[in-house]
Amino acid sequence: MFWDKLKLFFDSTMFAPHGICLQWEPELLAVHIASDTIIALSYFSIPFALTYFVSKRRDVEFGWVFWAFAVFIMACGLTHVMSIYTLWVPAYGLEGVVKLVTAIASISTAILLWPLIPHLLKVPSPAELRQTKAMLEAEGLQRREAEARLNHAQKMEAIGQLTGGVAHDFNNLLMVISGNLEIAERTLHRWSDNSRDKLSKLITRARDGASRASTLTQRLLSFARKQPFNTKVIDVNALVAGMADFFKRALGENIALEIEGTSGLWHTETDPHQFEAALLNLVVNAKDAMPAGGNLVVKTGNIEIDASYAKTSPDAREGQYVLIAVSDNGTGMDPQIRERAFEPFFSTKETGHGTGLGLSQVYGFTRQSGGFAEIHSEPGMGTTVKLFLPRTHNALATAERDTNAGKNLRGDGQWILVVEDDEDVRNFVTETLTDYNYQVVEAANAEEAARAFAGREDDIELLLTDVVMPGKNGRALSEELRELNSELKVIFMTGYSRDLIVHDGRLDPGVELLQKPITQHDLASKIWNTLR
Repeated sequence: MFWDKLKLFFDSTMFAPHGICLQWEPELLAVHIASDTIIALSYFSIPFALTYFVSKRRDVEFGWVFWAFAVFIMACGLTHVMSIYTLWVPAYGLEGVVKLVTAIASISTAILLWPLIPHLLKVPSPAELRQTKAMLEAEGLQRREAEARLNHAQKMEAIGQLTGGVAHDFNNLLMVISGNLEIAERTLHRWSDNSRDKLSKLITRARDGASRASTLTQRLLSFARKQPFNTKVIDVNALVAGMADFFKRALGENIALEIEGTSGLWHTETDPHQFEAALLNLVVNAKDAMPAGGNLVVKTGNIEIDASYAKTSPDAREGQYVLIAVSDNGTGMDPQIRERAFEPFFSTKETGHGTGLGLSQVYGFTRQSGGFAEIHSEPGMGTTVKLFLPRTHNALATAERDTNAGKNLRGDGQWILVVEDDEDVRNFVTETLTDYNYQVVEAANAEEAARAFAGREDDIELLLTDVVMPGKNGRALSEELRELNSELKVIFMTGYSRDLIVHDGRLDPGVELLQKPITQHDLASKIWNTLR
């Protein structure tokens, strides 16, 4: 029964096609066919556009509404197709089914759409979005300004801490120097048989104070990455092994030292003396962290830093590094202390028991070497400081020894042009060179030096000049004088070169440098080697 009715519903033999109603008028048929075709194609294109949009923007709110509209519009397009089809074929039953599907799709979409209107009204308008964007930009600007003010305040606090620490330590050192010199002066006025020994001790104390002041300034420069580096390709294992006996004496009998050198260790390029100073600072810090004794392990290894590890440290960069890890089982550090450990003059030791520059020198050394440093520590669990020095493929430097120890460093009467704007320093250098049998021409600046050099180009064999001076600097002076005498040898003296002979923290190739303050032996040794 049902199937009979269904067949009758779709039976088109009893009906006439729609074209008969139009009396098969060509113009009317063309208008209907063209209009329904264009409408159908347009309806069919819209669902494809909506489908493409929703598939690409899965984050769009109420995405299902777009799918509902796509079904509805597709059904509308089919009704127009059926309108063309029934012009020739009276399939009005099929056309009715298509219209029924279209009706269901349309009513479903309408029913689902109305409850969404309150939610759609809450969607921000373009004007509201622009206003919100402007507010966020203003908030971001305020936040950046606040961060800038905070950074400035932290910087000023660090500068204040640095200034106070420098003033404190230099006042103590200057007191040692000036106090002992005053006593020495009074001793000379009261000369007696015991005065010679007393005077010798006073001079030694003053010299020790000056040496401590020199160490302090060098550590400050190292932290600021302004200490001139005389870089060489080094074997870290060999340097660490060579310092083992010294470490043992420094640590004492109640601390066991263990050195674990990795075989096949890569080479690195850095200043070997600064490396030794950094390692010694770590050993001394470890000793202070183990007052009751303990174990100290110095371990080396090869390590490759990848992108994921580099993100965990602000100083880390991807690449291959030589790793030096110094570990103790001492008191350790809490997170607050660990965060500030590399700051200059920050120290947990009692007043007078350290400058607070040891770890800051280590930090500056690693950064100036192109690497970075890390501290891993927990209270009661000990501390491990890791130094990461970049790997080099250059050839290993030959070992250097002080071949001038105990040697007669007196000159043969060679002429030396000394250029130094500080009169006291110039007098010290001149007197020292005279004592070592050199002939000296003095100048307070580059202009005086140029006049003194004129006419004596062939006599003067060496230019000994300060780097930073009023007017023309020592580097420019040396280049000017070498145009007059290409064989002129040059030694620079500096306390802080301001990148005139140092770039990226490293000495320019071929530069001979004396780092102030200079001892008589260092001065005589450098000149003796340069003139040979």
